[in-house]
Amino acid sequence: MVGEFVVRPVGRVESPLTDRAQAPKQGDEGAPDCWLVFEPAMADALRDVRVGAEVLVLTWFDRASRDVLAVHPRDDESRPLTGVFSTRSPDRPNPVGLHRVTVLAVAGVRVQVRDLEALDGTPIVDVKPVLDRDTER
Repeated sequence: MVGEFVVRPVGRVESPLTDRAQAPKQGDEGAPDCWLVFEPAMADALRDVRVGAEVLVLTWFDRASRDVLAVHPRDDESRPLTGVFSTRSPDRPNPVGLHRVTVLAVAGVRVQVRDLEALDGTPIVDVKPVLDRDTER
């Protein structure tokens, strides 16, 4: 096994969502538009991010429980207990969030997106383009 490693945030989410219990389970279930606010040193990394692009945002669910291995999907007790690797639960050994969002605006190191259900202040780990089979990058 590989030892521990360090992941440094490249920015934070700026969102009206502050209460996990009130946040949508998925971004396309009513998440408000929000901002990805990057560290100034990330400006060059953002240079080709364009309005209308779909990107994958990787976040670190800093308020998640890391000792959870099984959950009732969508917090629905009538559903069978399921291993977290088969769910999108934020509670998991390494609480990495994966979000497919659409870029609405780019203003310096601030990127406005839609369909992001992450809470205000959530650390951003990385951003990657959504690649179609015909896309090369």
